[in-house]
Amino acid sequence: RTPSIVMRFFAAYIWRFSLHKKEIYLTFDDGPTPEITEFVLSELKKYNMKGTFFLVGENAKKYPEVVKQIIAEGHHIGNHTFNHLNGWTHSAFKYYRNTLKCDSFIDSPLFRPPYGRITRSQHHKLSKRYKIIMWSVLSGDYDRSISPERISEGVLKNTVPGSVIVFHDSEKAEKNLKHSLPTVLEGFVEMNYHSMCIPYDLENSHTVRGQGKRVN
Repeated sequence: RTPSIVMRFFAAYIWRFSLHKKEIYLTFDDGPTPEITEFVLSELKKYNMKGTFFLVGENAKKYPEVVKQIIAEGHHIGNHTFNHLNGWTHSAFKYYRNTLKCDSFIDSPLFRPPYGRITRSQHHKLSKRYKIIMWSVLSGDYDRSISPERISEGVLKNTVPGSVIVFHDSEKAEKNLKHSLPTVLEGFVEMNYHSMCIPYDLENSHTVRGQGKRVN
């Protein structure tokens, strides 16, 4: 779970949503990836859950049919840069241009920085165009040294109402994802949680920033 002090310090970003509803927000980074993204879509449909997919532009360019499937099945998409750039190692200008390039293949006001790494100057430029979405629960599915059982247990233990949860529909995470996601979704059903899309119109939704203040 993302430490509260981090959320308070970087209060300009969206970390989670209303704590007063049994709603959570499943997100999937780094796709679309044929078969893997389709597996995620199948599992979400099975449990009547919705998600938000933060897409890498070069993948969206290669697999537009998967992007169309995500949207057709009622999920939302977000920008994850065109080349999965690390914001700490690129200038604000290059980072912004790379993000705009991703916009050529997806249409979304939502943005998530790869690795969660973004500088103040990058944020200043991007926040005029996008809502920057972070997370409150990181599954760790990309780490092959972590077992799927530990991933499932950690996600279920750390999820609370309003949590934004990160999985990855990527080749690197495939093994852990395919074993842990069904367990997690089943657990959420038992806990009476329902996963929602991150809304495109965040001005009219209950987001939680910093120390948990609700912003209308």
